[in-house]
Amino acid sequence: QVQLVESGGGLVQPGGSLRLSCAASGSSASIYTMGWYRQAPGKQRELVAVIFTTGSTNYADSVKGRFTISRDNDKNTVYLQKNSLEPEDTAVYYCNARMLSLCYWGQGTQVTLPP
Repeated sequence: QVQLVESGGGLVQPGGSLRLSCAASGSSASIYTMGWYRQAPGKQRELVAVIFTTGSTNYADSVKGRFTISRDNDKNTVYLQKNSLEPEDTAVYYCNARMLSLCYWGQGTQVTLPP
């Protein structure tokens, strides 16, 4: 089993940057496909970015070119670098770990931009 703890959220102005971190414990995150999801008020949770065990990545169209997902297996941590932030990026961001039928979630970190 793996425990995930997100950090790095906060209030940021449009055009600004934030880096979210997801620290894994209890198991090595390197064996999991790691992803970042977000849920805005009144909307369904959506996939933002995913990084596979091979290091390859996929992004939602809405964040391509602005967000970068990465992983540091030595630190057992996954990051989401967010640049050129827009008000539409306001949401709770969740870290996710998947392997076969296993699926784990963090508690989420809030990112807020003024409208």
